[in-house]
Amino acid sequence: MADVNRGNRPLSPHLQIYRKQLNSATSILNRITGIAMLGSAFLIVWWLLAAATGKAYFDLVDGLMTSLLGDVVMTLSVLGLWYHTLGGLRHLIWDTGRGLQLEAADRMGWAMIAGAVVLTILTLIFV
Repeated sequence: MADVNRGNRPLSPHLQIYRKQLNSATSILNRITGIAMLGSAFLIVWWLLAAATGKAYFDLVDGLMTSLLGDVVMTLSVLGLWYHTLGGLRHLIWDTGRGLQLEAADRMGWAMIAGAVVLTILTLIFV
């Protein structure tokens, strides 16, 4: 028998009624940082290829990479690397069946964000 109300029901979850959660935000950021790390890897490979090409080209690329914009991009890359790493560790914990309760998942989400910031600062200080 056909459902006569089929066209009147909203799709689930509907974007107008969906409440954003920390876990969904951290998941989206984890995917974004994974893609951004690929871009950072291309920049580092470009810098290494420039070093192998010659002094003039290396000076150009090195000037870009060590400029203010390059420093900001590389700092954000380090932040993304730490964030993505901590996200992977959180998923390993979840794979064991631990931390799946909402409160524990929220605590791990905030720990992931704070940990990425702290580890980035430590990396910039000591490296």
